[in-house]
Amino acid sequence: MKLINTASGIFLDHKGEYFHLPLSWDEVINRSDLHSFLKDFERENSPTPTERMGEFLMPPIGSQEIWASGVTYLRSREARMEESKEAGGDDFYERVYDADRPELFFKAGQGKAVGSGQKVRIRKDANWNVPEPEFTLVINSQEEIVGYTIGNDMSSRDIEGENPLYLPQAKTYDGSAAIGPCVWVPEQPMSAATTISLEILRKG
Repeated sequence: MKLINTASGIFLDHKGEYFHLPLSWDEVINRSDLHSFLKDFERENSPTPTERMGEFLMPPIGSQEIWASGVTYLRSREARMEESKEAGGDDFYERVYDADRPELFFKAGQGKAVGSGQKVRIRKDANWNVPEPEFTLVINSQEEIVGYTIGNDMSSRDIEGENPLYLPQAKTYDGSAAIGPCVWVPEQPMSAATTISLEILRKG
C-alpha cells in the first residue's frame, strides 16, 4: 500500500485504485496500526476518481522532521576524510565511522522539503553541489517504522569540506531535501537482505 500527499489531500494507492483519506497527514502517519488501518479503509470505502487527486504532489511529511545519518559506509568515510583533510577535520569522520553513536544531523522540516517533480535548490555561495540519493524510513511518534520512501539530500560539499562545523550550512536550506513521491506501507518490515537499485537518466 502507498500513501500519497497531494495538494488535494491524502490518498491511498492500493493496486492502482485511489482512496481519499479525510484526515491530516499527522493523523494518518502516527498510527501504530497503520497498515491494518489502511487495509480496513480500503475495504470499507469506494475508490476515488483519479481526477480528484490533481497533479501536484506534496512531500509526504506533516509536522515531522527529516533527519539524516552520515558516514554510513566506507567509501563515504574515505571521501569525507579527503575533503576535510586541509581543514584538519579528517579525524572526525574516521572516529564517527566506528563509533557507537552515529552521525545524525537535522536536514529539513515541511517548509524546506520539496515533493516529487519539484525543483531542489543549491546554495549560490557554493561551488560544488551534489545530490545524494537516500533510503528513507518513516517513523511515527511512537518511534515505530511504519513505512519507507526515498529522498534526495542536496549537499554543498565544498562548504562541508572546508570545516566540519559548517555541516548545517552545507545541508540545511530551502529546497535542500526532496522526498517522495509516496510512502510505501508494507504489512511486514523490509527484510535486511533487501537490495536497492538506482537508475540515473539525463536528458531523457
